[in-house]
Amino acid sequence: MAVTSLSESGYDRLSELKAFDECKAGVKGLVDAGVSQVPRIFIHPPDQDRLSTCKTKFNFPIIDLQGMNASPARREEIVNMVREASETWGFFNVVNHGIPDTVVEEMKDGIRRFYEQDTQVKKQYYSRELERKVAYNSNFDLYKAPAANWRDTIYFLLAPHPPHPQELPAAFRDIVMVYKDEVMKLGFKLLELISEALGLKPDHLKDMDCAEGLAMLCHYYPPCPQPELTMGTTKHADNDFLTVLLQDHIGGLQVLHQDQWVDVPPMPGTLVINIGDLLQLITNDRFRSAEHRVLASHKGPRVSVACFFSTVFLPTRKLYDPSKNWYLKIILPSIGKLR
Repeated sequence: MAVTSLSESGYDRLSELKAFDECKAGVKGLVDAGVSQVPRIFIHPPDQDRLSTCKTKFNFPIIDLQGMNASPARREEIVNMVREASETWGFFNVVNHGIPDTVVEEMKDGIRRFYEQDTQVKKQYYSRELERKVAYNSNFDLYKAPAANWRDTIYFLLAPHPPHPQELPAAFRDIVMVYKDEVMKLGFKLLELISEALGLKPDHLKDMDCAEGLAMLCHYYPPCPQPELTMGTTKHADNDFLTVLLQDHIGGLQVLHQDQWVDVPPMPGTLVINIGDLLQLITNDRFRSAEHRVLASHKGPRVSVACFFSTVFLPTRKLYDPSKNWYLKIILPSIGKLR
């Protein structure tokens, strides 16, 4: 939906969007300036979908990867849990995932260092060119969405052709590459388990290059003076194969399950895994790509790191053989249509 400059009431929304964008300070800049009310460009129309949260008690899936290679029986147990969570939720937490706590904590600290440094330093990375390997902005769809979200983001395209280390912000240059390597290793493990959950050989999805591309989005959600009026992230599903999410202790992430919004509880030592649109596609809807959202909050700042295994930004003409497996009865459409 394109933004019109003047509404019937005379409100010049486009000018306000441009003023916000051109200051390059993001939502954090508004909070630092002491705003006590949410600016109009961030106000979402009230609707039942945004306001209703599940009151039913659900047990959100938690899968312990400890000992996944210890014995065939233990591996089968884990594969069965992955299968059930992927079919019914499309989301699950993993513990004992192999990424050291020190790496996880330094990654979160690095995000805070980047966003909390001087605005003039951050501005050099501010861009709306999605093809860049490193880009910082607030709301990639700022000029198209009906309302902006209360969130700033820095984006990295890390595989298969990572940026030169000097292209990365000094605030977390080293840890980004360390964390990327750890997430890639975890991604390979998860794709093995998912392949086996589909009755395939462990390397099947990896050999299909489902982990060829990796994008990392580091989000910063400042505290919001009127969280009931806006959103941290609006409802969406991920247009990738698989997402690995690191979230801090603040909370706010919700997944749509059985037509109800369910909190995804932040737990120390866990990572959130979710099935993406492309994996749902190639499994003929057996595995679910669930819609999810992030609520705005008085608490904060909240930080998160979402790593997307995807070929969305990779030019490819690859077609998948529909004759070999029951779940490949289709050919992947143009990836661009799913963006």
